[in-house]
Amino acid sequence: MDFRYVWIVWSGAFLLPWFVLWLLAPAVRSVMWRASLATMMFGLTEPLFVPEYWNPPSLLDLAQRTGFDIESLVFSFAIGGTGTVLYDVFTRRRMAPLPVRERERSRHRWHRAALSAPVLVFLALYGLPWNPIYPAVVALAAGAIATAFCRPDLARKTVVGGFIFLGYYAAFMLALVGFAPGYIESVWNLPQLISVRPLGIPLEELVFGFTFGMYWTSVYEHLAWRGLQHAGSARVPATSEAQPRRRAEEGRVRDFRPDR
Repeated sequence: MDFRYVWIVWSGAFLLPWFVLWLLAPAVRSVMWRASLATMMFGLTEPLFVPEYWNPPSLLDLAQRTGFDIESLVFSFAIGGTGTVLYDVFTRRRMAPLPVRERERSRHRWHRAALSAPVLVFLALYGLPWNPIYPAVVALAAGAIATAFCRPDLARKTVVGGFIFLGYYAAFMLALVGFAPGYIESVWNLPQLISVRPLGIPLEELVFGFTFGMYWTSVYEHLAWRGLQHAGSARVPATSEAQPRRRAEEGRVRDFRPDR
């Protein structure tokens, strides 16, 4: 295969599972669409990584001439929507509004800071003398940790979602290794990266897959004040305000003794 078309074919391949999820999981379509549109904008950051991290031949040679390319928009669109819902589809969980009382907890005063953590960390670290992929993955990891701190109910989803997306992304990287031999060696700036490459995959790509999955799998719930419930649940569990009232009523029933 001509290396000029590998990037567009590979990025387009990520749309296939996106469409499968869209067709088979209608309950998550709205979330997928919003997440994909939001993530697509990150494709505009490609000039930060070309040619320091990699330098892929692209349609119309846009990446080489401008740093921007169409493929990055396609890639970001696809992984954003898929990465947001993979955990929910695999575990059969659905989103539910977070009770108002939970939103009022003191830790949520860091809500906006936690959501902004990846951008703030990346900007703070980007100027250091290292490859831009490293501040990117550190920023994603910081966002995931901030999410777990602010929303402990999403901590398990954050970690498990990271591993799910890592497996998903690693499969695409292995496909790239197998169907385009020599492409990674030709396109990635390997001398500037860690020399460890499991099965021919740059370690940085695997770390990116894991940290992206950790952060993006919970970002929608965090942003929209949503929680998780089992797919078979008919309603959101009772709020903390209702539970003491129910216990008090049960106590009055137990203490009642009719006159003899």
